Amino acid sequence: MAEDNYAKIQAHRDQIDEIDKQLVSLLNERTLHALQIRDLKPGANMGLFDPRREEEILQKISGYNEGPLYGEHLREIYTTILKVSKEAPSL
Repeated sequence: MAEDNYAKIQAHRDQIDEIDKQLVSLLNERTLHALQIRDLKPGANMGLFDPRREEEILQKISGYNEGPLYGEHLREIYTTILKVSKEAPSL
């Protein structure tokens, strides 16, 4: 029984490792788009920080959520993603 549970745990950990790999790739892809937008904003006479857009993003991700994460946890994750994106060095 213990060996069977250990094998199942390891299988879940392997899946988590693969998901983490995909998440890192997607986060980097998202950041590249955010940096490109940041570089384009001055030419469009837009400020670098748009709190309405950030709230729009947070509302959208709330609509995408099917659980088991609670909405406030997802919001916390995305708030951090947005903060880090703003702090990323330019391309």
